[in-house]
Amino acid sequence: MNSTKFSTLCLVSAALLAASQVATAQTPAAPVGQAPQASQSPPEVAPLFEQPGVLTPRGQLVLEPSLQFGYSSSNRVALVGYTIIPALLVGLIDIQEIKRNTTTAALTGRWGLNNRLEVEARVPYVYRSDSNVNREAAIPGATNGVFSSSGQGVGDVEMGLRYQLNNGGVDQPFYIGALRLKTRTGRDPFEVVTDCIGRCLDKSINEKATGLPLGLPMGSGFYSLQTGLTVLYPSDPAVLFGSLTYTHNFKRENVYRQVLNGQQESLGTVEPGDVYGFNFGMGLALNEKVSFSIGYDHSSVGRTLVDGVAPFGSVRTQLATLLLGYSYRFNPSTTLNVSVGAGLTRDTPDVSLAVRLPVTF
Repeated sequence: MNSTKFSTLCLVSAALLAASQVATAQTPAAPVGQAPQASQSPPEVAPLFEQPGVLTPRGQLVLEPSLQFGYSSSNRVALVGYTIIPALLVGLIDIQEIKRNTTTAALTGRWGLNNRLEVEARVPYVYRSDSNVNREAAIPGATNGVFSSSGQGVGDVEMGLRYQLNNGGVDQPFYIGALRLKTRTGRDPFEVVTDCIGRCLDKSINEKATGLPLGLPMGSGFYSLQTGLTVLYPSDPAVLFGSLTYTHNFKRENVYRQVLNGQQESLGTVEPGDVYGFNFGMGLALNEKVSFSIGYDHSSVGRTLVDGVAPFGSVRTQLATLLLGYSYRFNPSTTLNVSVGAGLTRDTPDVSLAVRLPVTF
């Protein structure tokens, strides 16, 4: 090959290379694949409340063993006498301190009928122990009296339905409706024997009667029906959530309380107050396995009526709890959830701890 042909070949190659580079720069790159479709299922967050946020997929079964512990204490001081000067009380002081421990082991099963509807059943087993430390107002003395009672057994079985009302998506809320029925399979308060009627006004019957229950109930003693609406709003990287609930407690007629010596005391018709509740919180996924949640739960419990009249001391009760939750995903089918609650009102348990281990089949 002479020098003329070689020079011509080099010029042609350079021209073709330049044309290829220009064409590449001017021609847009062809799309590779397609963007994934937005998920129509609610996002997963570390659960804080009884109602989970994620529905069970169609045809899948979730079994969730759980263990929950709650502790509460309350003090009451009653002054029986009259005051001569602000610093001097003539009379007696009645001091009571109540400590309550409740441990609940439960097995919950959820079955996805379709991608928007699931059914649920929960069977709890409850162990309770109470200690009442007091000093009698009418009996002067330097020592405190201690009265302890406990009980264990199957609690109130619950059944529920949950339905996703819309598709939802990124920056779009998910709405989930719920319906839950609580039975009264557990031993109710009226089946527990009380240490004499009216604290045994007739001391000849029992001088040491306290008027307190000798055992503890495992259930509420009433059927309840709860409706609720849960909202989940994904806002990357967090998920905002909240719920509104209403619980109706069905009244019972011809209720009797068990007392000593096999006797019964008629209470008439007892109707517990209905419960209005709401909660809200935020969940944050730290990585693909770990998530964290913080939330607030509030319930307003109405007054209990006996024969249509609120007895003395029956008032509306406010229950408020601040909750922290953690979740660790072992594998696609098993997750460990831990939540801790701190009571913010006097009627709320001081502390609660719940551990859940949902397994998907």
